[in-house]
Amino acid sequence: MKLVTYSVGKNVNVGAVVGDDVLDLNAAFKAHLGGSFKGAKVVPLDMLGFLDLGTKGLAEAKRAMKAAEGSKYLTPLKKVKLVAPIPRPRKNIVCLGLNYAEHVKEGSKGTSANLPPVPIYFTKPPTAVSGPYDNIVYPKVTEKLDYEAELAFVIGKKGKNIPEEKVYDYIAGYMAFDDVSARDLQSKHQQWYRGKSLDTFAPMGPWIVTKDEISDPQNLDLWCKVNGVERQHTNTSDMIFNLKKIVAVLSAGITLEVGDIFATGTPSGVGAAHPLGLLKPGDVVEVGIEKIGSIKNKVVAE
Repeated sequence: MKLVTYSVGKNVNVGAVVGDDVLDLNAAFKAHLGGSFKGAKVVPLDMLGFLDLGTKGLAEAKRAMKAAEGSKYLTPLKKVKLVAPIPRPRKNIVCLGLNYAEHVKEGSKGTSANLPPVPIYFTKPPTAVSGPYDNIVYPKVTEKLDYEAELAFVIGKKGKNIPEEKVYDYIAGYMAFDDVSARDLQSKHQQWYRGKSLDTFAPMGPWIVTKDEISDPQNLDLWCKVNGVERQHTNTSDMIFNLKKIVAVLSAGITLEVGDIFATGTPSGVGAAHPLGLLKPGDVVEVGIEKIGSIKNKVVAE
């Protein structure tokens, strides 16, 4: 199932992709399409509200989707605007730094590269979130703008002290993600939060692909193109710390909640180390992941 947040005019809805259309889940649930939520009063839901319903929400969505063909609750995808699946997360996005060995090596600039012994976490604020086709704003506070293609996942069940063997039970689904970075701000402030947290620096989407659609998130091809030229290409099997380790370590003593977003790190080929260099206004960055889809964002000057 592909879950989307989309707008038609001024109306923002939560939906599910059915072929080349999007099903308005709120309207479908209200009408009990396919027997969904039969006998129950349904309040309007955003993506976080829908995810809060857990497996119940997914089951009711599947009922509605089976009966959706030819219904008035479908709109062609080409007639809607897809926004970030979770436009305003409740908490900061959890990100992984230095989680691919080749990226660690390219950042060492010829010196001996030591792989991190534990996952390196940092965060981006909710205000950094941007849609799958929105512009990336090149702000005046930086002169070194970079891209980082990443696999992201969304937590679907509240948990703490989650053992590695149970981690997938807590994941709702997956997205493509671009960890846009201001390299000079990273260096100047000697930490990553400021340089990675500016507005529009977290494009994501184009939808949340539910976990039942992805048999193995640790075996997905991941790539990034700038102006149609491939800059990054790897497989998620190359992560230093896999999703199970990422969640198990962070949840030890920290409660994870429904809707929490994780970005799992980038491979080698970032602009700071690439022969073609960093981003400039007018560039178009595309991040794609096998079985999930791609996001495409144009860089515009502030």
